[in-house]
Amino acid sequence: MPSVAFYTLGCKVNFYDTEAVWQLFKHEGYEQVDFETTTADVYLINTCTVTNTGDKKSRQIIRRAIRRNPDAIIAVTGCYAQTSPAEILAIEGVDLVIGTQDRDKLMGYIEELQNERKPVNAVRNIMKTREFEELDVPDFAERTRAFLKIQEGCNNFCTFCIIPWSRGLSRSRDPLSVLDQARQLVAAGYKEIVLTGIHTGGYGDDMENYRLTDLLWDLDAIEGLERIRISSIEASQIDDRMIDVLNRSSKMCRHLHIPLQAGDNDVLKRMRRKYTVEQFAEKIRLLHEAMPGVAITTDVIVGFPGETEEMYRNGFDFMEKLGFAEMHVFPYSKRTGTPAARMDDQVDEDVKNERVHQLIDLSERMQLKYAEKYVGEVLDVIPERAFNGASGEAKVMGYSDNYIQIAFDGAESLIGQLCRVKVTQAGVNECQGQLVRVLEEHAPAAERPESASRAEEAKRKPLPQAMQA
Repeated sequence: MPSVAFYTLGCKVNFYDTEAVWQLFKHEGYEQVDFETTTADVYLINTCTVTNTGDKKSRQIIRRAIRRNPDAIIAVTGCYAQTSPAEILAIEGVDLVIGTQDRDKLMGYIEELQNERKPVNAVRNIMKTREFEELDVPDFAERTRAFLKIQEGCNNFCTFCIIPWSRGLSRSRDPLSVLDQARQLVAAGYKEIVLTGIHTGGYGDDMENYRLTDLLWDLDAIEGLERIRISSIEASQIDDRMIDVLNRSSKMCRHLHIPLQAGDNDVLKRMRRKYTVEQFAEKIRLLHEAMPGVAITTDVIVGFPGETEEMYRNGFDFMEKLGFAEMHVFPYSKRTGTPAARMDDQVDEDVKNERVHQLIDLSERMQLKYAEKYVGEVLDVIPERAFNGASGEAKVMGYSDNYIQIAFDGAESLIGQLCRVKVTQAGVNECQGQLVRVLEEHAPAAERPESASRAEEAKRKPLPQAMQA
C-alpha cells in the first residue's frame, strides 16, 4: 500500500485543506503515516506565508522531508507555494508545487511524477480565480468538532497582510453544497460544526440574495446539529440580520472571534481596517445585548509601524474597557510585499516585546474574570479528549458553547457526548467542573416549538435564483 505523510503550517484553514487533500489520497488507496517517524512514498507540505518567518519555516520542513526519503515524491501546496513557486522549485528534490487551487488535480500530477520525475509548477494566477474549490472532509480524525470550510479568499487588502495575493479574492461555497456537507457531518456523529474560511464573515458577498445569515438559518434547521460556531467574523460584517440570528437561534454558540487588531483609530487607519474603535465598541454592545454572556475573543497586532506610546495606551485602555474573554496577541512582523513593510516609523523590537507581554497579562486577567462569572453555573460541554488527572483519575476536557475549556472527572466514552457540567473552579486556560448528567439525544425539531418555528422560517426563505434551479 503506498503511503503519504503530511506537514501543515499556519492557520485552521490550512489544516482543513490538508484534511481535504488526505481524502484524495485515501480514495486512491494510500495510507497516512507519521511525518517524523515513518518513511513515506509521498510527502505533502502545506505551507504558510503570512510572515517572512512562515516562508523560512516552510523551506525548512520541505528540506526535512527530502532528507527523510530522497526517493519520495515531494509535493508543496498552500500560501507560500502560491506566492513563490519558483523559490520552492529551486530547492533540489521538490517535484510538485500546486498553490491554493487545482488541488483536485493533485493525484493526476502524482501519477505523472511516478512515471516521469520531472518537476511540475502547477500554480496559476489566483487573482483570476472566481470559483470556490470544492474539497469535502467527511470526517476529522480525533476531533469532536467538525470544521466546514464555506469561503475562500479576501477582498480587504489590509496593509499588513499578504493573504489576498496567496488566496485570491473572496468566493463562497455553493449553499446547497454547504448544507449537504453539514448533513453528512451530523450523520457521522458530529454535534458541533465550526464554519471556517479565510474571511468567513464575507460569505455570500459574491452571490445574489444569499448571505451568511441565510446560511446560518438553513443550518439551524438541520436535525441533529446542536451547535453552530463561526470561526471568525469582522465587526463590519455584524449587521442587524446577524444580530437577529444570534438572538433567536438556540444553536448559535455564545462565542464570536472578532479581530480588533488595534485599539486606536490612527493605527486602524494605517492598517486600512474598515471601522473605528467607536464603531467596534457599538457592535460589541449590541452583541452583548442580543446574546447575554457571549464570549468575545479577538486578535491584536502590537507595534504596528507608527504606533506611539500614546496610541498603544489608548488601545490598552480600550481593550480593558471592552473586557474580551481572551486576546490573541501578536507582535507586528514585517511581511515583504505589503505596504506596512515599507512604512516609516517601524517600532523597536524591545518596545514591541514589552507591549506584547503587557497585553498577554491583560488577556489572562480578562480571561479569568470572564470564567469566574460561571463558577457554580451549569454549562453544556462536548468532551474532546481524555487524560489522567494528577491522582491518576480518568478525566475529560471539552469546550462549553461560550468557549470555556472545562476539565472534569469522566470516562473516555463521554467524548463527543453532550454533557451538562457544573463549573467548580475558574482558571486562565482551563476551568474545573463536575459532571451533572449526559444529555439524551434531543427531540426532533418538530417537537421543539422554538426550533420548529426557526426551521420553518428558514425553509420559507427565498433561495437565490441559482439555488432554485
